[in-house]
Amino acid sequence: MSQAENPDLLTVGLAQIAPIWLDRARTLEKIIAYTDQAAARGCQLVAFGETVLPGYPYWVERTDGARFNSPVQKDIHAHYLDQAVDIEAGHLAPLQARARQHGITMMVGCAERAADRGGHSVYCSLVRIGPDGAVQNVHRKLMPTYEERLTWAPGDGHGLKTQPIRRFTLGGLNCWENWMPLSRAALYAQGEDLHVAVWPGGLHNTHDTTRFIAKEMRGYVLAVSGVMRPGDVPADAPHRDLMVRDESPLWSNGGSAIAAPDGSWVVEPLVGEEGLLVATLDHREVRRERQNFDPAGHYARPDVTRLVVDRRRQALASFDD
Repeated sequence: MSQAENPDLLTVGLAQIAPIWLDRARTLEKIIAYTDQAAARGCQLVAFGETVLPGYPYWVERTDGARFNSPVQKDIHAHYLDQAVDIEAGHLAPLQARARQHGITMMVGCAERAADRGGHSVYCSLVRIGPDGAVQNVHRKLMPTYEERLTWAPGDGHGLKTQPIRRFTLGGLNCWENWMPLSRAALYAQGEDLHVAVWPGGLHNTHDTTRFIAKEMRGYVLAVSGVMRPGDVPADAPHRDLMVRDESPLWSNGGSAIAAPDGSWVVEPLVGEEGLLVATLDHREVRRERQNFDPAGHYARPDVTRLVVDRRRQALASFDD
């Protein structure tokens, strides 16, 4: 039976790339190029790292980011807003068109300028675009980590949703959300067996966490990271001289990988370079591993412990007209 005839099989691509940092238009072009590569290799799903569009806020720890009322931080924030993704304004339309052209599902980490929250704060969002080109889900990171809180706003539970893709049930979380047991449980409760964990990049994050989540969920985990080098900061980036003063060859070293439902590696971590990782997953392996452990099924005890999830999109005001 061919892959097209066998609904158990799903070919996935993990695009470990560096953005054209804080340049939305040029980074979109790069994402599209990698999507084309993934489609040419038969992928039905392609995923990109955390806030790859238009880039992770590396400047915070390199430019005295905690200094209050700093002109430098204001300059960079204004530039970040200019380059961030406003979904309602159509900034993802080129990706939607490509997803529709190839019939491919995309998971893309975005720095989202959220129109429904006034448009001047940035959210770390994981956006899912379906094979019909529609934006299926936008999950805003619940809790930015450490220095991220100086530039990202905390999200909400609205995007804690799964989506079918062939025989799999797809979900995803941003970075350290993957360490939040209740957030994982919210997805498990919806039948998740294919989990996309997006990271800015770092083997120290993906090496252990990827395999642990796979074994806990008894499903496949795609850890998708970026890479970032000082040379990826464009010459016209505000205050570039403050960011690239050290000689670090890599700010993020990648670590993208795929783990199977038994916790073994399907694809071992890719470190220190860009690349497209491709693998074909077999849903039968999920069903085999859930024979002895099913986190939301026969091994759950909702009569003893259960989770309440608020999936309302947060808003400052509610208007009754």
